[in-house]
Amino acid sequence: MKLIICAGPATTGKTAVLRHLIRKLQARGQKPAFLKIDVQYAEEDEQFAREFGIPTRKVYSGELCPDHCNVMVLGDALQWASSANCDVLMVETAGLCLRCSPYVDGGLGLVVLEATSGMNLPLKVGPMLSLADVAVVTKIDRISQAEREVFRARIQDVAPGVRIREVNALHGIGIDPLVARVDAQADVNGPLLLRGNPPVGTCTICVGKKEIGWQSHFGVVRALENQTFYRGE
Repeated sequence: MKLIICAGPATTGKTAVLRHLIRKLQARGQKPAFLKIDVQYAEEDEQFAREFGIPTRKVYSGELCPDHCNVMVLGDALQWASSANCDVLMVETAGLCLRCSPYVDGGLGLVVLEATSGMNLPLKVGPMLSLADVAVVTKIDRISQAEREVFRARIQDVAPGVRIREVNALHGIGIDPLVARVDAQADVNGPLLLRGNPPVGTCTICVGKKEIGWQSHFGVVRALENQTFYRGE
């Protein structure tokens, strides 16, 4: 079974891209499964179950970062999709933590970025882009050719090795190269490891300490006049 993890900022068109990808995979006789990871609301799993009749699941990360939730549930999800005799497991994650990577070694990492979000967006999304295999750029019909070229150049600045695919996710134009990339992907095998390094550590704010000001915290802290320093155990 192949594993595809699709991440990207909100409203970029992740679901639209996966909808066309599922449709084309089904037309080729493959059976996908779909897992949606979001913070507190999602209905894509219900839509795909009705539209394609495929196995779907949904997980709310709640107090967890969606990328961290992905790490927690992915093992169970692979067993679930395998028990349903699926050929491909597609995971769509909100990917809201820009310091983390949702991708795992052995899987295909897709990041979906919208070209209308500004020329500097690729410089801001961190490992979500730099550790991806393919950057899917949507809404290309709403910007000029010059803006498209600048956006591509920004992606290449951050991730020189990533393959860029421009698509019209509304009408499914440009999806075929993604289908070919999925076909070329090897099946997942053996224990999976998170791609890239996790963040340095959990800060005291993450564990519930509400006081304002770095003096009230410990671990990895940051002051206005000092970018990064370590304070205490």
